[in-house]
Amino acid sequence: MSTMNISLPNTLKAFVDEQVSQRGYGTSSEYVRELIRKDQDRLQLRGLLLAGAASSQAAPADASYFEGLRDRVRKAAKPAAKA
Repeated sequence: MSTMNISLPNTLKAFVDEQVSQRGYGTSSEYVRELIRKDQDRLQLRGLLLAGAASSQAAPADASYFEGLRDRVRKAAKPAAKA
């Protein structure tokens, strides 16, 4: 694992220290790693949403769509249940 040093104003350091103690993190590094992971997830979700918005329009998700989806899940679950 690599290390990285960051400089924070006193107010931000106090905030980080408070979050570490109140939210059960062992260290400020754990807290910062969690923030970075959440930001990565947010960026991935944003990319997926933008890709979906740019894609062509699909058929409506009506009752028959969801029934077909349930059928596919049931069929996929049958071989797993036999194993």
